[in-house]
Amino acid sequence: MRAYTIGICGGSGSGKSTVTRRIVEAFGNDHIVVIEQDSYYRDQTHLPYEERIQTNYDHPDAFDTGLMVSQIRSLQQGKPIEKPLYDYTRHTRKTETVRVEPRPILILEGILLFFDRGLRDTMDLKVYVETDADVRILRRIRRDMKERGRTLDSVIDQYLETVRPSHLQFVEPSKRYADIIFPDGGYNEVGIDLLVARLQRELR
Repeated sequence: MRAYTIGICGGSGSGKSTVTRRIVEAFGNDHIVVIEQDSYYRDQTHLPYEERIQTNYDHPDAFDTGLMVSQIRSLQQGKPIEKPLYDYTRHTRKTETVRVEPRPILILEGILLFFDRGLRDTMDLKVYVETDADVRILRRIRRDMKERGRTLDSVIDQYLETVRPSHLQFVEPSKRYADIIFPDGGYNEVGIDLLVARLQRELR
């Protein structure tokens, strides 16, 4: 059987990862595999570092969408893949990959999953996680400073220069393709229960 595929989209800091984690906790890794769109940022080893650091990670052109679609199709057909890894310190793809085995349920997670029609066509269910902008920026500040060693000023500058404009231009409009608008992310207990129930039916 083809893997049932759910796309979880939303702005940076909206709670996509929390929703994904809650679903995985309900089923376990034996039934679900997660593919993050962030893994498919384009390889930039051909560019000097000075140009790489100018990358707008919130723009559709930053992603190798063709590779992502191809690997999703492989997993849906029961074939393992070698998923790329991205190095944010070098602003390019790592040389190593990680092997991903197919599972009955495939979760895709990313800010621009619904922007590309080819990606949308791989999904059986599309969920848009909607969270207020002030909450999203606060979460992003905490994440980037704690996990990526960024300064407060650099996070704010990036948000104003690229994150917010790209969200308004690409991410927010793409929610019209969603089957479900999911407010409050991982704190939406009713929404989580409904998603889990739907996936349980698919497994049966």
